[in-house]
Amino acid sequence: MPPSSSHSPAELEARLRLHLLPELGPRRFRKLISAFGSASAALSAPASAWRSLGLPAMCAEPRRSAEIRQRAAAAMHWLDQTDQHLLMWDDPHYPALLAELADAPPLLFVGGDPMLLDAPQLAMVGSRRASRPGLDNAHAFARSLAAGGFVITSGLALGIDGAAHQGALDGGGKTVAVLGTGLECLYPARHKRLAAQIVERGGALVSELPLDCPPQASNFPRRNRIISGLSLGVLVVEASPSSGSLITARLAAEQGREVYAIPGSIHHPGARGCHQLIRDGATLVESIEHILEALRGWQTPSGQQASAVQPGAEQHPLLKLLHAAPHSSEALAHSSGWPLAQVLAALTELELDGLVCCEAGRWLARGP
Repeated sequence: MPPSSSHSPAELEARLRLHLLPELGPRRFRKLISAFGSASAALSAPASAWRSLGLPAMCAEPRRSAEIRQRAAAAMHWLDQTDQHLLMWDDPHYPALLAELADAPPLLFVGGDPMLLDAPQLAMVGSRRASRPGLDNAHAFARSLAAGGFVITSGLALGIDGAAHQGALDGGGKTVAVLGTGLECLYPARHKRLAAQIVERGGALVSELPLDCPPQASNFPRRNRIISGLSLGVLVVEASPSSGSLITARLAAEQGREVYAIPGSIHHPGARGCHQLIRDGATLVESIEHILEALRGWQTPSGQQASAVQPGAEQHPLLKLLHAAPHSSEALAHSSGWPLAQVLAALTELELDGLVCCEAGRWLARGP
């Protein structure tokens, strides 16, 4: 496990104070470090020197205030706890893919395993008000991709994000949640248990925001560049044309990452954003192979993937029916006695594992 920072405690505290100043984003933060050589020197410099760099007065004025000092001291205390870390853009353990961004966060607070941020990641995003099939797809794709060796990265939001995180955990894999709040202000509240599970099972919670930063609408689109920046590619599962997920996809394309989208019914509003992405050049995804084809070099060796997802698969009740004869979804529901929604979710899982396929509306077992 890496140290929280390679800098001295005094410089670390100074950077935390800079980070807390209003209107001081990544580019201004770096400008100050570049101009003065260190955060400590920047804090000691006169206000006129800050003005000469084009920084507004509201940046400089509160830097010596008691409130800023107290909040920085609280962050230092937070870093004393196990599994709580701070990565800085000039530290050796800062994630390499994210460091490529011109506006990469100067500070990243990490709860859990910070080394995971350099592992091969695939981002999965989509609607907060997702349909049941959309949630099932997100869970199934995340489960199989995580079992195949990818870290699943998303934003801990309701809907597709939550289903993706849970799918990764259910597949025995790791997942990273990038928050739009400080790590001490987990949002939404109903995902606090999920956040705890992510850390408990070797994943990570990440935020560029001060630990005590509450939910603010402007911060959620901003965190999307981190989700895409950490990842090799972004899969959009379900999204309306106005969805914030399309922002993540656009940022991914600008960052040179792969963009994938799952198509849906032309009558479903949640599919329109994905259809737009496909028209704009995103890869249309109908199975896990469509993603692995582009990312083959990053994948866990296929033998490991197969062993991760297939033990006991031949005993699946739907597979037994399909080995006997092809069935439609409705016929499988009738023969198995399962609700149709449960059958469709199970078929998605089996298809992602390469065990079944659908031809002319009928499902067939693949292989022996």
